[in-house]
Parts: sequence; C-alpha cells; structure tokens
Amino acid sequence: MRHIGKALFIATVGVLALSGPVMAEEASSAVLANTCFSCHGPDGKSAGAMPWIAGKSTDYITKVMIDFKTGAMDSTVMQRIAKGFSDDEIKALAQYFSTK
Repeated sequence: MRHIGKALFIATVGVLALSGPVMAEEASSAVLANTCFSCHGPDGKSAGAMPWIAGKSTDYITKVMIDFKTGAMDSTVMQRIAKGFSDDEIKALAQYFSTK
C-alpha cells in the first residue's frame, strides 16, 4: 500500500510538471489580452465600432499587429499599442484571440 501512495504521488507531480508551462503560457496570454479588452471588448468581441478580433486566424492577427508595429498599417492608437509588444507577445495574443 505504501508503494502505491508513492507511485501516485510521483505520477501526480509528473503530470503537474508537464502541465505547468502550458497553464502559465495561457495565463500570460490572458493577462496580455486585458490590454485589448477596453476597445475590442471581452475576449475580443466588441459591442461597438471597434472590430472583433475574436476568432480571427492567428496568421491574420499576427500580420495586422506587426503591420501596426512597423508602421506598414496606419492607425495612431494601434501603432502605439503594437509597439509595446514583442513579436512573441504578438504571437501569443494572436493565438489567444484566435481561439475565442
């Protein structure tokens, strides 16, 4: 019985160790996404004039954000916001909103 308890403990720790980085990544993306909610609505589903970003493809969101960041796409507000994100953060945001 004692060995079963140890085996169960080791298995549980192993599962938690493997799921930790994924859960941390999802939480980090959600924190980054809070920046977008004030204009684009909860989970990217705007009730106003701002476009929905929920459900758009990861590639589309990434391209648009990089275009804002580099100035290839014109928007005073979005250029300033996009410049505040690293390329990896933009990819994380794109992944987050593509699943909403």
